[in-house]
Order: sequence, then structure tokens, then C-alpha cells
Amino acid sequence: MTTRTFRVTVRGVFDGLSAGQRAELLSRAAEHDVLRAAFTPEGHLSYDIAARPAFTFRFQDSGEDEEDILEATERAEEAARAWLAERGYGYKNLRSSAEDLSQAPLGKRQRRAAARQQG
Repeated sequence: MTTRTFRVTVRGVFDGLSAGQRAELLSRAAEHDVLRAAFTPEGHLSYDIAARPAFTFRFQDSGEDEEDILEATERAEEAARAWLAERGYGYKNLRSSAEDLSQAPLGKRQRRAAARQQG
């Protein structure tokens, strides 16, 4: 059986932040810049609190069956909630989406490479 790679995105909005929490997020904004965003097993947080209170966590997970994406999504949501709770950050509108990379359409270069390997 092959291992499937899942990318899970958990989005939400910071809610009810104190002035100190907002200042803390602003001071660490460079390490959470969207330009540094990556899907990682431990999850990567990105936000631009100066522009708007929205945030995005990006997680990479894996499984063997198509149904494993549901468990991966649950793990990602729980990890995001835990990170926020650990820091006392309020949030709302938490939602997630997940993609099974084995089911993702191939890009033009990938299709060409696949055709060369088959031919």
C-alpha cells in the first residue's frame, strides 16, 4: 500500500486579543509571514495582524487510505486549537480544508515528466 500525503489548511480569526497579545503577535510577525508559509508536520502559522486578524495554519500529514484524510484534518484542527489555547489567544470561525496530493491534478511540467517516463 502506498502512503498518501495530505495537506490540511486550518483558517480562523483571532478574537478578543488583549493589547499585550496583539503586541506579541506583531513582534513575531516576521516569522509568521505568509511568504514563509509551508506545509509542515508540526504546522506552520501565518498571519498579518497589522492588516487583519485572520490566521492560517498549514499542516502536512499522511495516511494509507483515502479515509485517513479525515483523521489528518481532525489532528490538524486539534493542533491549531492547542497552539491558540496554550497562548491564551481567542479565536472564532475555525474551518479547515484538506487535500490528498495523490488526487491532485498534475501541473503541465509534471504531465510532461510522467509522459516521458511512460513512453
